[in-house]
Amino acid sequence: MTEILHHFMKELIEYSIILLELIGVLVLLAGALRATVNYIKGDPHTRVKLCRAMAMALEFKLGGEILRTVIVREFSEIALVGCIIVLRAGLSFLIHWAIRTEEKDQAEEKLETCTVEPLEKEKAEKHSELNQ
Repeated sequence: MTEILHHFMKELIEYSIILLELIGVLVLLAGALRATVNYIKGDPHTRVKLCRAMAMALEFKLGGEILRTVIVREFSEIALVGCIIVLRAGLSFLIHWAIRTEEKDQAEEKLETCTVEPLEKEKAEKHSELNQ
């Protein structure tokens, strides 16, 4: 009975790993396709959208790697899977940092645009009043 449950669990985990990795690939492909279209249209937020898609894809791939640790039996495999998890977690951290940096830059640019335009308009109005 235990052997049957063990076999069932192993099969379930292996199919779950494949499913999570497939979802990660599909999310990345969809994000890349959407980013390409946005880039062609000239969307200034393309980079952030692509980074978010990459981060989400990495989360699914990381989930698959974590599940893989459940069925690994040899120490060398555990070390390899552990390294992969650390690398993917590091990539995820870097992507989230890039997203925050890009959003901060865009917010600063928007704030600068919002404050400069009214000042320019006010300056032009004062100049036209003085000329009359």
